[in-house]
Amino acid sequence: MKFSSFFITGTDTEVGKTLIASSLILKLQELGFKTVGYKPVAAGMHESNGHWINDDVENLLKVSQRVDPELQAKDICPYILKEPAAPHLVAEIEGARLDMQSMLHQYQALQNKFNSVVVEGAGGFLVPIDENQNLGDFAQGIHLPVILVVNIKLGCINHALLTAEAIENRGLSLFAWVANSTHPENEYTLSNIETLQAKLLKKFNAHFLGHIPFSKEIAQKDIYSIDKLISTSKYLLLK
Repeated sequence: MKFSSFFITGTDTEVGKTLIASSLILKLQELGFKTVGYKPVAAGMHESNGHWINDDVENLLKVSQRVDPELQAKDICPYILKEPAAPHLVAEIEGARLDMQSMLHQYQALQNKFNSVVVEGAGGFLVPIDENQNLGDFAQGIHLPVILVVNIKLGCINHALLTAEAIENRGLSLFAWVANSTHPENEYTLSNIETLQAKLLKKFNAHFLGHIPFSKEIAQKDIYSIDKLISTSKYLLLK
């Protein structure tokens, strides 16, 4: 396989980036890569067993610890903010400063230690970090091939093509995309996927990695079991 590290972005927030990123990490581990996850910033915490956690980070950490059991949440996410909102807004409220160089430095530390890192963005591709920078700038800084997660629903074609253009305009390669159904499929699901397959391949040379069908179990859980992630990874056609 030509690539083993990727930047995962989505057409919006809550489209399944963490599910796909965690499943992709397992897939790459299965293919023999020492793969871990990374998230430059996460927003939204809740209390669990006396600790404040972020579900996205915990999912990435769970699969990353299969490679290195000593990894902790702070090793794979330098900024974990409490409120579930745009990171730059929460950071301002909490008196934190989101530093791009710290995000890049911590990513590079993982890249130096492991031969494969799957990086998950926060929200959509251009979510702000501060008044001047956004996650698109971070993606440019690490310059990994991008995998786009598309939530298959009304409007998804427009959302996907706009995001693909933003990725291309940054000089990045849209390596592939994944269709994810966060709601039950309908009569337009297959047609939407087929339309996106044709358009994203023709204009951006982005290959289709697979369709993750709707699952009530996934929809109801934010911390996924390893078995569920392994099951999901089987839909990803990565070789």
